[in-house]
Amino acid sequence: MTLRFAAGVVVLLLALLVFWLWTPDRDRASLETVYLRAPTDLLQIAGQRLHVRDSGPRNAPAIVMVHGFGSSLHTWEGWARELSKTHRVVRFDLPGSALSDPDPSGDYSDARTVVLMLALMDQLGIAKADVVGHSIGGRIAWTFAARHPERVERLVLLSPDGFAGPDAGYGKPPEVPFALHLMRFVLPKPLLRVNLEPAYANPAVMDDALATQYHDLMLAPGSRKALLARMQQAVLLDPLPLLARIQAPTLLLWGEKDAFIPVSNADRFVRALPRCTLVTLPGMGHVPQEEAEAAALALVREFLLP
Repeated sequence: MTLRFAAGVVVLLLALLVFWLWTPDRDRASLETVYLRAPTDLLQIAGQRLHVRDSGPRNAPAIVMVHGFGSSLHTWEGWARELSKTHRVVRFDLPGSALSDPDPSGDYSDARTVVLMLALMDQLGIAKADVVGHSIGGRIAWTFAARHPERVERLVLLSPDGFAGPDAGYGKPPEVPFALHLMRFVLPKPLLRVNLEPAYANPAVMDDALATQYHDLMLAPGSRKALLARMQQAVLLDPLPLLARIQAPTLLLWGEKDAFIPVSNADRFVRALPRCTLVTLPGMGHVPQEEAEAAALALVREFLLP
């Protein structure tokens, strides 16, 4: 009787803990009130509704920007504001991220995202663009450049993903830890903030306003399920044959204090890319476009301007 009572108490305490930490999706309308600039920024692209920001002169050279995992087009806010003075800047939320709807096909592979990027450029009338990608967005960017070299003028990669780690391999789905599956139901802001802070060499960059933005947009309807699907479908291919096909001049930026994808990976990209310039960033972590916006942007602007 005592053991049964004790077990009941444990179950009750666990239930109360889950109830206390349970984090439901946010209402889409309330998120759009804060994070949607205009209803016209929601575009139907190849059967997928994407949140797209298109700024700068329409007849200027175009830049397409691809964010990383768990992020959004807002990561490029400072860069887009400055680059829009000389370029047409297009940035978008990946399917199932932030204000872009989950993909109705359920396909979150890189191949599907490359198809959507191509369709987006076609719909916006952009024949060729400079492409900028960060982290997994970097992997998508260089894959796009390899598959569609005729559509890419120059390539900027910030801490790109693509090479398998020592305990992983190519051609097979990754193992997603069970704890990550729990984020579909439990994702309080303090927990998310603790997990995001290591992305910055200076954790103070992750202030309450930035943590709130990341948290709000990860709670968009269906977003967490889509993020997990993207992780599960990230079947890496041997990058060397694809990277060798990229002829676009490439700027590779890497924070020397990157705790997510180590700067030691940069040498592998340099050896594989035919026309690559590497610049390592002292004192910067995984997200230089947020952590040291002006310093990193100066390098990008110099590379992109003719």
